[in-house]
Amino acid sequence: MNPRYAASLSEHPLAAQAVGETAGGILDVLDAPPDLLVAFMSPEHLPMVNEITRTLRSVLNPRVLLGAAGAEVLGTAQKLGGGPGLALFAARFGTEITPMRMESFVGPDDELLITGGNGLERGEGTLLILADESSFPVDAVIDHLSDAVPDVQITGGLVPTSRRPGARTMILDDERFSDGAVGVLIPSDVAASCLVSQGCRPIGEPMVVTKAEGGVVYELAGRPALERLMGDVDQLDAPSRALAATDLRIGVVVDEHRSDFGPGDFLIRGVIGADRSNGAVAIGAPVEVGTTVQFHVRDPATADEELQSLLADRDASAALAFTCTDRGGSTGGSIHHDATLITETLGLIPTAGMFCPGEIGPVGGRSFLHRVSASLVLFA
Repeated sequence: MNPRYAASLSEHPLAAQAVGETAGGILDVLDAPPDLLVAFMSPEHLPMVNEITRTLRSVLNPRVLLGAAGAEVLGTAQKLGGGPGLALFAARFGTEITPMRMESFVGPDDELLITGGNGLERGEGTLLILADESSFPVDAVIDHLSDAVPDVQITGGLVPTSRRPGARTMILDDERFSDGAVGVLIPSDVAASCLVSQGCRPIGEPMVVTKAEGGVVYELAGRPALERLMGDVDQLDAPSRALAATDLRIGVVVDEHRSDFGPGDFLIRGVIGADRSNGAVAIGAPVEVGTTVQFHVRDPATADEELQSLLADRDASAALAFTCTDRGGSTGGSIHHDATLITETLGLIPTAGMFCPGEIGPVGGRSFLHRVSASLVLFA
């Protein structure tokens, strides 16, 4: 059987040399042009982004070229920290894929309008997107699409910004964009699974929100939310209390139809403040009365164990990875953690990706924008 996936990584500081090394690595594996080529470039290669993409298009002749420039990159078994890097991921699907240039507008009745979603009317598949959060309301768009096309799994990441000229660059075929989003719709006959590691563990017990307004929770299970929170923290050991003091989170149940809740059922959001005068707790997302929530802490050991558990029973031939810029510290400090763990768990499969200020992927069967997480696409 001919190989269907390939990945290549170069640390060479000269763009021409990096392109030669990575394109050569793809040509050594694939015997035909890829249907999809995804390119991730570090900030050092931003000045040469046009030349890099033009050469990749000429040499590899992909049907769709998708990419981001200005990000730290990762490849099979390693992440490059603080140096030049070019990472390529190539796939031969043997089926039609649909490139997308997406923009959003506010309509006359304040409704959200999205352009460029041609192909989504089929209602299934995997939508891989790279987006600029400053010009594209990613949370709102994903929420809208999750309702409109619930059988489309959405994954990808936010493109980082930097002080370098040309930062926040997204690539789609022969064009570069600094706003909106670019993406590709991969049909459902391509076996792709998306997963998210949020790296948090619960404290206390799940509770129902009994009074709330927007992102402010006033009561949990009939008592002031801050009182409930302090009661959970008081039961912790000293190391866990230290975690709660520095990185306290709250998990919001995605699917209330379940009878019990465990890892993967909660959408993790930040606890951003509290008011002792009324016992309210402010969280980083609106929550409705009747919703089940549980406080969490971000824990390096949990982040490691969770990703291992998510990958343990998977059979994958290749992987795309979108992991948070700050996730190294939350997984114990190793900058290579996620890339290395993918290899240790799944074997030496073609892997490429980038570090993001926000990651997109499903939790509880619905896609969201996450922070300090790892979102993976596994191709079987």
